[in-house]
Amino acid sequence: MKFASEFRQGKLAQGLLSKIRGASKRPARFMEFCGGHTVTIFRYGIRQALPETIMMLSGPGCPICVTANADLDKAIALARIPGLIIATFGDAIRVPGSYTSLQVARAEGADVRIVYSTLDALRIAEENPGRKVVFLGIGFETTAPTIAASVLQAKEDGLANYSVLSLHKLCPPVIKALLDSGEVALDGFICPGHVSAITGSKAWEFIARDYGISCVVAGFEPLDVLQSVDMLVAQVERGEPMVEIAYRRGVQPEGNTEALRLMDEVFEPCSAEWRGMGTIPDSGLRLKDDYRRFDAEKVFEIDPGPTREPSGCICGEILQGLKTPHDCPLFGEACTPEEPVGPCMVSSEGSCSTYYRYGGGGIER
Repeated sequence: MKFASEFRQGKLAQGLLSKIRGASKRPARFMEFCGGHTVTIFRYGIRQALPETIMMLSGPGCPICVTANADLDKAIALARIPGLIIATFGDAIRVPGSYTSLQVARAEGADVRIVYSTLDALRIAEENPGRKVVFLGIGFETTAPTIAASVLQAKEDGLANYSVLSLHKLCPPVIKALLDSGEVALDGFICPGHVSAITGSKAWEFIARDYGISCVVAGFEPLDVLQSVDMLVAQVERGEPMVEIAYRRGVQPEGNTEALRLMDEVFEPCSAEWRGMGTIPDSGLRLKDDYRRFDAEKVFEIDPGPTREPSGCICGEILQGLKTPHDCPLFGEACTPEEPVGPCMVSSEGSCSTYYRYGGGGIER
């Protein structure tokens, strides 16, 4: 890939759309798991351009959005410990917890710093040896290896003031939970490209094998998404569900073995709470006993207090593909990107934010 424009050529897009329209005979419901795919689909009007036989649903592929209020409250409680420095990626700052946000805590005097990598967080710890630094580990398999690497680096450097609040989520278990619930009928998944770059396409084989649902791993440009829809339609029409890769420039079947090794060295699976879906076994990551001195939940006594959900917000149902942002009574009125009520309106990859920016007209079929 030399230029993004190579994957945004209108003539090629029209060719793929024509092929999809000609091939799609039976109704099919496809879910794009990743918020990055949702943005591409809306930004380029892909949903409206697809034939009436195809319905696209958005899934729980936004890490900030699926982080439960109970976990956000832990991060806010940590930020309020005197002298503590919180290092976090920027999209976590404005997400509301049960009562407030990290942004408000920072305005009230908490030392919350936005970083662009775990290396920045390590540097903050090195430059402030007399203070504790906690990195908020929010993300999927995409970011977990870099955070694991930061823990290994802190150990090697002898940094005693660095720790991680691990709120990571693993994608295969939540897809299994979504399918086991039986609440959403699906014929195919557009599987997340960045996650798959780490896990490999083999991580999704259970979807086709155990549930008879088609899968294609896609990139994030409009031609990537259209190619994945074309491949899904072909599988559905043949009645042969399988896992295919439409993102060969980024994903291999076995994934990134070094990244997986780093994750396995530092983390182990644990139960995790997902917004709207409750606790899902083995869908989170916690630090192994050998690295517990870097586990913020072991280092600090965290008292987040009682948890509550914002009244009227339906982010949990939107994340499961049960409803769309237009079904929410708060959308665009009480809840906007400037004054978000729920996390789906905060993250740039959140469904509500995407609907708000690009519009959701013409998709209800």
